[in-house]
Amino acid sequence: MSRAADARRAMWASLVVGVVVLALKWLAFWLTGSVGLYSDALESVVNVVAAGAGLVTVTIAARPADAGHPFGHAKAEYFSAGLEGALVLVAAWSIARAAWERWASPAPIAEVLRGGLASGAATALNGALGVYLVSRGRALRSAAVRADGAHVLTDVATSAGVLLGVGAAHATGIGALDPLVAGLVAVNIVWSGGRLVLEAVGGLMDEALPEAEVAAVTAAARGACDDGHVVEVRTRRAGHATFVEVRLVVPPETTVKASHACCDRIEAAVAEVVEGASTTVHVEPTDSA
Repeated sequence: MSRAADARRAMWASLVVGVVVLALKWLAFWLTGSVGLYSDALESVVNVVAAGAGLVTVTIAARPADAGHPFGHAKAEYFSAGLEGALVLVAAWSIARAAWERWASPAPIAEVLRGGLASGAATALNGALGVYLVSRGRALRSAAVRADGAHVLTDVATSAGVLLGVGAAHATGIGALDPLVAGLVAVNIVWSGGRLVLEAVGGLMDEALPEAEVAAVTAAARGACDDGHVVEVRTRRAGHATFVEVRLVVPPETTVKASHACCDRIEAAVAEVVEGASTTVHVEPTDSA
C-alpha cells in the first residue's frame, strides 16, 4: 500500500472511530447531565471535524507536483493541524462558559454508573485509536495523521480526569467538583490546541529538520563524495516531504561527468538517512567558494 493510501486509511479510521466515540460520550452526558462529561463530548466533536478535515488534506497532499505546485502539495497537511488547533480553542471557550454556568447553578449528577461505563468504553476506543494514529503518523511522516493522534491521546487523558472528577463529585456530594473538572478540561485543551497551531505554523514557515537529523544528513553528504567538499547543507520539511539542498565545491578541473557522479552519490547517501528526501546539489568550482 502506498504512503498516501496508508495515510487516508488512518484518517478514515480516525473519522469512523471518532463518530462512535462521540456517540458514546454524548450518551454519557445525556444520562448524567454532568457538565464535565459535556466538555468531554464537546472535545470529541472537534475530533470528528478534525478527522474529516485531515482526510481531505492528506488526499490533497498526495497529489503529485504540477505546473502550479512544482514542489508538490505536501504542505496541505499543515492546514488540518492548524484547523484542529483553532477548533480546540473554540471548544475550550464553550466548555468554560458551560462550566461557569454550572458553577453558578449546581445540579445533581444522575446515572453515574451507566454514564461512566459509556464514557469508559469511549476512552478505551480513543486510546487504541490514538496509539495507532501517532505510530502511523511518524512512520508516514504525516503532520495531519500525527497531529490527529496526539490530540486523541490528549483527549484520553482528559476523559480519564473527567471520569475521576464526576465520580468524586457523585461520591462526596460536592457538586462544585463537576464544573471545576470541566474548567480544567478547557485549560488543558487550550494548551494542546496551542501546540497544534504552533506546529502547523512551523511547517508552513519551512522549519529545518531537528538538529540531530541535519547533522546526520550533513555527515552522509560529506562522506559520499571524495572529489569535492560539501560546504553547506540546508533542510526543510513540508508535511511528509523532506527537501535537502547541498552546496558542493569541486576543483576547477573536475569534469561535468565526475561532478554529476558525485551528486548522485550524495543524493543516494541522503536518501539512506531520510527516506524519500528530495535532494538538490549545487556544484561550484573551488575559486568561487
